[in-house]
Amino acid sequence: MPKKQKHPKVVIIGGGTGLPVLLRGLKKHPVDITAIVTVADDGGSSGRLREEMDIPAPGDIRNVLAAMSDVEPFIEKMFQHRFTEKNELSGHSLGNLILAAMTSLTGDFVHAIQEMSKFLNVHGKVLPAANQSVVLHAEMEDGSIVSGESKIPFSGKRIKRVFLTPEHIKPLSETLTEIKRADLIVIGPGSLYTSILPNLLVPGIGEAIVEASAKKVYICNLMTQAGETLDYTASDHVKALYNHVGCSCIDSILVNNEEVPREVQQRYEEEFAKPVVYDVDSLKNMGLEIIQDRIFSYEGHVVRHDTKKVAELLYRMIEKNKKQ
Repeated sequence: MPKKQKHPKVVIIGGGTGLPVLLRGLKKHPVDITAIVTVADDGGSSGRLREEMDIPAPGDIRNVLAAMSDVEPFIEKMFQHRFTEKNELSGHSLGNLILAAMTSLTGDFVHAIQEMSKFLNVHGKVLPAANQSVVLHAEMEDGSIVSGESKIPFSGKRIKRVFLTPEHIKPLSETLTEIKRADLIVIGPGSLYTSILPNLLVPGIGEAIVEASAKKVYICNLMTQAGETLDYTASDHVKALYNHVGCSCIDSILVNNEEVPREVQQRYEEEFAKPVVYDVDSLKNMGLEIIQDRIFSYEGHVVRHDTKKVAELLYRMIEKNKKQ
């Protein structure tokens, strides 16, 4: 019998709303996906379960599991259902409660994710950045410290750096192995300081990315974010990554090169957000390969990365690398 051809391995690192959007498109291509997901969320249902049960925040993991699943739409809808009745369940999503229950049953958050992955017929592997409860802190430019992922964007100050506690956080050995074996490492999309950097700050993960032989691509945000990246250019995003990892850690950057419609921009102006300026010369001076295309879509006045287009561009990168 002929040997089954191995699919190229793609490791995607992030969290928030950006990561699931990308995964829904990429899972349709012949690739072996590992998603490394932040567990620093402390707001809403995730934050409550984290505090009450001393487990890693399940919310971002839940969204990634749903995005990578292959089940009947109703099952996914049920998994993502959020209770709105005014009682103890109010604000909780069913998926978060199931992950918390399975962690309690198995005694291990990673094991709970593995069992949930089987139930949801997940395409690929989902790994938390850390298998323990962590807290994200931000040191502001004025020297003050804001603690809690959900509080950082509302401080009204510019961020100097972010860091995690407790001091001793261990990465999963499986995470480091997947990074080492990857053919392509994708960072983003997602909120720079609260969805992407918390992963890279887990001891060992940033170093593993730097040392990996895979090509590393950063998917730059489409819009700036008040409280995190106000007035940031594309190169400012990259510099923040480098400053936290301690050295240059990406080879390519994927940017949008088509103007976001004016009526959509006006909606974002209310949030003091605007399209990220792609300062091409600065990016070139940093030695980055720049991949440009129209990579956004929008529903109503909400801008998202175009899952199909971005997935196609990433897969093209993999095919190009195989030929080199």
